[in-house]
Amino acid sequence: MIKINLLPVRAAKKKETAVQQIVIACVVVGVVAAVVMGMWSFKKIQISGVKGQITTANNKINELKSKIGKLEELKTLKEQVKKKLDVLAQLRKNKAGPAQRLVTLSDLTPDQLWLTSYSENNLDVRLSGIAYSEELIAQFMRAMEASSEYTAVELGVSEQIDVSGAKLKKFDVTMKLKAAAVPAPPAAK
Repeated sequence: MIKINLLPVRAAKKKETAVQQIVIACVVVGVVAAVVMGMWSFKKIQISGVKGQITTANNKINELKSKIGKLEELKTLKEQVKKKLDVLAQLRKNKAGPAQRLVTLSDLTPDQLWLTSYSENNLDVRLSGIAYSEELIAQFMRAMEASSEYTAVELGVSEQIDVSGAKLKKFDVTMKLKAAAVPAPPAAK
């Protein structure tokens, strides 16, 4: 009978299986390492791209902040110019208004009627004077009412006084100024 020793074949098979398992384990570890390295490099590229976008966005924000600062400066300059134009318009109105009203008042005053006082308070006007007769006072009041400057003319007091032996009529008249449209200042561009 022949005896065959199978132990070395089993040992060789075991060795071969162990080598295959080690090779498979190394390949798996290598593949996993390659995948991890690929993912790591991909994420690193993404992170650097996002950092670049953040830098670009920050630069854009700084640029816009400087533009906003300039815009705010322009707004304050615009407000200052608008205030100055309003002051100029008010000065023009005040320059022409009282002088024109006094010219109108002078033109409407009949002979033998003298004005002794004139005062304005916003739209209210109060004046006093002396006349030879009540008819002159009535004529003066009608002319004032018909003018383009005055409205709501009312006689406050009319009394007789003696001036150097002459009998004259002293009067007080109140009236309102007609609100004139203020010329608009030229629009600033």
